[in-house]
Amino acid sequence: MAISSPLPSRRRLVLGALASVAAPLVHAQGGDTTPVRLIVPFTPGTGIDLIARQISVPLSERLKRPFFVDNKAGASGIIGTQEVVRAPADGTTLLVSVNTLVMNMALYPKQGFNPLTDLQPVAQTSWGQLLLVASEASKIQTLKELIERAKAKPGALNYGSPGAGTPHHLAMELLKNRAKVSLTHISYRGTAPAVTDLLGGQIDAMFLPIHVALQHVKAGKLKALAISSDTPHPLLPEVPSLNSLKVGDLNVDMWYGVFAPAGTPRALVDRLNTELREVLAAPAVAKAFETQGMTPAHSTPDAFKKLVAADAKRWADLIKAQGITAE
Repeated sequence: MAISSPLPSRRRLVLGALASVAAPLVHAQGGDTTPVRLIVPFTPGTGIDLIARQISVPLSERLKRPFFVDNKAGASGIIGTQEVVRAPADGTTLLVSVNTLVMNMALYPKQGFNPLTDLQPVAQTSWGQLLLVASEASKIQTLKELIERAKAKPGALNYGSPGAGTPHHLAMELLKNRAKVSLTHISYRGTAPAVTDLLGGQIDAMFLPIHVALQHVKAGKLKALAISSDTPHPLLPEVPSLNSLKVGDLNVDMWYGVFAPAGTPRALVDRLNTELREVLAAPAVAKAFETQGMTPAHSTPDAFKKLVAADAKRWADLIKAQGITAE
């Protein structure tokens, strides 16, 4: 009776390697029905939350597995992000975040992780614009007037933000840095109380997402001075860009995107990226994003990685130059 000899060791190694490659491919092609968590490191109702909820349903349909949103708010997004960093790199836990992710690197150097090395960029989902507005009480009518008054009386004008280190805060600090002016920062615990004081005239100016500011601008209660992007926004085509000041790069648009834990198989990342490209191209998604002042934007994982790394350096340089702290 013949006895089959065991596979030669080299052949076993080759077959093992092929199997390890095939596994994530099967996983990426929808063969796995394990639920996928889209962790949002901020509260429900935010722009990031809306993105996650808009992409979760079509991703579930396309990949034949459940995708659900899990809000893990706290510590400027650090708590939720940390959970993704520590999650298995198997595609079952993803992060939906905004450029606050890299701003936090310089503001919270002891946060316990590095988003540039501990997360794998999957795809950008959108851009979000910030609008620089002035209160009615300030009587500031143009961006040029704001700068002139700030130069004439350094520190006399004040501005609000939802908290130290937020995009709203750092956008104004970048403007101050480039224009060589001084305005006093008033930090609030969230956007709502800051807007209340802005409308009441307690603060003079502020950067706000378009969807937050628009109703007040249309009602004549706030004056739109400039928009963060290089080109006018369709909702406010008459408002100039910050770059009209011609004092250097002042584009402070916010990017949003999806990340996976570092080490997630590239096959999974690429499949998710491809599906997100199709999802973001849907007119219904574009319309939903528009209500939050966002524009769908897709990129490859590598292009998104370069964007995130470049933004991390830009904000780290600004935070150091302006002496900004998280307190």
